Amino acid sequence: MYFDSHCHLDHPLLRSDLPGLIAAAQRVGVSGFLIPGVDPGGWPGIAALACRYPEVSAAFGVHPMHAALLSPEVLSELLRLSSSAAAIGEIGLDYELAAPSREIQQAAFRAQLRLAVQAGLPVLIHCRKAFRDLLAMLREEGVGRVGGVMHAFSGSPETARDCVRLGLHISLAGSVTYANAVRPPAVAAWVPLDRLLLETDAPDWHRSRTGRSEPAALPD
Repeated sequence: MYFDSHCHLDHPLLRSDLPGLIAAAQRVGVSGFLIPGVDPGGWPGIAALACRYPEVSAAFGVHPMHAALLSPEVLSELLRLSSSAAAIGEIGLDYELAAPSREIQQAAFRAQLRLAVQAGLPVLIHCRKAFRDLLAMLREEGVGRVGGVMHAFSGSPETARDCVRLGLHISLAGSVTYANAVRPPAVAAWVPLDRLLLETDAPDWHRSRTGRSEPAALPD
């Protein structure tokens, strides 16, 4: 049995055929799905999907690309939703983005980390080109008390070790299957099985004529 630890089933490319996608995934042994939130506008839809489909778990968070949206009111809503959430996320740092600024991203990430620790929920973490700052903030905010997942991990085996020492899981996406992949297979070879997760990041991370990934691809 498989669990897709990160799939955006609320995305327009997927939600129009969600019953079919879930059925197709179940036929190949994918029995559960975790949908991460990326901005406050999407949270109600994710909550509704989790209520409608027992196989679906919900996470709520503000992605670094939307970090400027975080406000006291948004944090209050996030805290309210945390009572029905499996995790807080997708949150993190992305220094490949020209905006929001690093300072805005860091403030949003720290605030959500603190909320997750307060709520006793693990975190779903997005990180690109920011591992030094991100790991420092995780240590400072005591992420080990709640744990979490490094989503679509793109770092080195050495960075993966640092994450595991903090109590985090490493999740690998479709890039691990690419013929020219170097880091993801090296990370997969090192990470202990009890710390390794798989994800499709649907509808991303798939090279096909359909232009999308879906959870049924997970066993591949």
